[in-house]
Amino acid sequence: MPQELVLATHNAHKVAEFQRIVGERMPGAVVLAYDGPEPVEDGTSFAANALIKARAAAAHTGRIALADDSGITVDILGAAPGILSARWSGTRDDRANRELLLAQLADIRDEDRGARFTCAIAVVAPDGREEVAEGVWPGRIARAAAGEHGFGYDPVFVPDGGELTAAELAPEAKDADSHRARALALAVPVIERLAAG
Repeated sequence: MPQELVLATHNAHKVAEFQRIVGERMPGAVVLAYDGPEPVEDGTSFAANALIKARAAAAHTGRIALADDSGITVDILGAAPGILSARWSGTRDDRANRELLLAQLADIRDEDRGARFTCAIAVVAPDGREEVAEGVWPGRIARAAAGEHGFGYDPVFVPDGGELTAAELAPEAKDADSHRARALALAVPVIERLAAG
């Protein structure tokens, strides 16, 4: 019987990404979208917000729940947008968020556009056991959006060692190296441990 995990999100892109990455590391695992109420994310860190969501999903479904909280931090902006990444422009509109970030960095030299994606993944079992894994993907902010893959800030983020934005990378290439992939690589042993009881 496949291991069914619930992912505390209503974002179909994220469910598909988790299914690809988790399925590769845990053959037979099925990642289900969360269908319950969204909790208030009032944590002050990626890890705290991930735990809030995973706890709610585990309690609502009775399954092992995963939740991620992720975002982009830009050095010259004092690590902003950070936990405010999804609503940086005051809305949840990806394009508006990207355009605001690019406008804020318009006069900043290429060498001062360092940034990183951070992803905290919380794994919570229905019995209350919980752990958090965190992955970081360093890079820089591009001067303009490019690419059709991915979502969020992917079109403006250039990973270290490359010239393409995360949205220009093939999904398989992004899945192999992204902040979410790095966090999930650490989270899979946690999932297996909690699933084993």
